[in-house]
Formats: sequence, structure tokens, C-alpha cells
Amino acid sequence: MVEINLKGKKALVTGGAQGIGAEICKTLASCGADVFINYRSSKEKAERLAEELKTVYGVNAWAIRADISKSDEVKEMFGQLDACMGTINILINNAGVESCHHVLDLEESEWDKIFNTDLKGAFLCSQEAGRRMVENNSGVIINISSIHDTVPRKGLTHYCSAKGGLKMFSKCLALELAENNIRVISVSPGAIETEMNKEEIAAFGVEKFNHWIPAGRIGNVNEVAPVIAFLCSDMASYITGTELYIDGAYLLSTIQYDPRPQRNK
Repeated sequence: MVEINLKGKKALVTGGAQGIGAEICKTLASCGADVFINYRSSKEKAERLAEELKTVYGVNAWAIRADISKSDEVKEMFGQLDACMGTINILINNAGVESCHHVLDLEESEWDKIFNTDLKGAFLCSQEAGRRMVENNSGVIINISSIHDTVPRKGLTHYCSAKGGLKMFSKCLALELAENNIRVISVSPGAIETEMNKEEIAAFGVEKFNHWIPAGRIGNVNEVAPVIAFLCSDMASYITGTELYIDGAYLLSTIQYDPRPQRNK
């Protein structure tokens, strides 16, 4: 059996305290990587996860707060990363936010909030990580996008636009950093159930998703994280500049769920 080996690797996962990010942290640690868990507001979850990684997998793990949309906080976070890990081999740009608004009611501040986290944050972290990876002449950057980097959706003009930008950012980054042996990949999940959206999905109707998704069901975090670990490993050494959709073929069907946000009166 071929095992994913990340022993000796140092990884940073933004938005790593919960959801897909937390499962990525666990999987990277299970493969031997030391993990730096970034969070913005979920301090207790991040610290509890760090302790779990150290206890269960015997790796080093840290929880550090930073708003990745702010360059000064990103620089400070990487300063702490340098002090704790000394280097970085893997960056997972996972942190993201979304909201639903009719495009004609969308406030500039809301547009900026989504773009600053979902796109600018990935740029700021990639720039800091990339500078360090260039010194090592190796590294992997994975940007967690969404099927909505390709599929438009009503009410999510700002979110879809940011994710579309993230996909192209990944390609440009891969092109510029390839000569430094730094790989960049965009990974776009579809409908994935997490502890954060489980109740919302149940209220909306699991059976609707099961009907819409060609695979017949919603995905789970355990079907995303191992793929990320593989892409971070030497087994994926010739994969860069591309995108991977983990969606049960949802991208190939017509997206039928639609909040149809009403105009404010």
C-alpha cells in the first residue's frame, strides 16, 4: 500500500479551526506534517484542535489568530510561524466567507469583505509563503475555491466573482513560481457537509441535493482532505497550475438551488 508521507513538512492552514480546514489539518498531521492552524474568531476550537494533533499524531501544532485580509496581521502571523516552524513547505489557503444579497442591494462594504478574505487574503498569504518557499526552492500552495468559481449563482455575485478570481490567481501564481519548484493548485469543492452547515442543509432539504447531484449525495470533509494531502506530497510532483473539482459531478448538472434574494423595498 502506498502511503502519503509528509514527515518533516511544515504546513499552514488558514481558516483551519473548523469545517474542511480542520479536517485538512488532521489529515496533514496524520501524514506526519507539523501544522500551523490559523483562525480569526474560533480560538477555542483552534487550540483544542492543536492539542488533538499533538496528542493523536505526535506532531507539532500551533494555533494562531490573524485576519488574513489585513496585511499587517498576515506579516505578524508569518513572523510567528518563522519562530515556531523555521520554514514553510505547504500553504493551504482555506479561509473564506460568503453572504447572500441581490446584486442591486449589494453594499460596497460587503463586496469588499468577501473579496478581502476570499481573494486578497489568499494573495497576501501566498506572497509571504512564496518568498520563503523560493529560498528553499520548493513548496506547495493549494487554494480552496468552490464550484462557484465556474458556476454562477443568484445572490452570490461577490462570492462567485472572488472565487473566479482565485482560480485565475492560482494559474498565474503557478506560472510565475514553477521555475522555483513551487506547485500551485486550485481545489474546488461542491456541496460538502460540515458541522457548520449541517443544520442549514437539513432545513433546506438533503433530498434536494441528493436529487440534483449526479453522484446522488452530498460530499463530506473526509472526501476532500485526503486529496489535499496527496496533492501536497511528492506523489503529485508534476501537478501544478490546474484545478480539481471535488463535487460528485455537480458541476456537470444545472445548479438548481437558488435563494432568489428579493430586492429591498
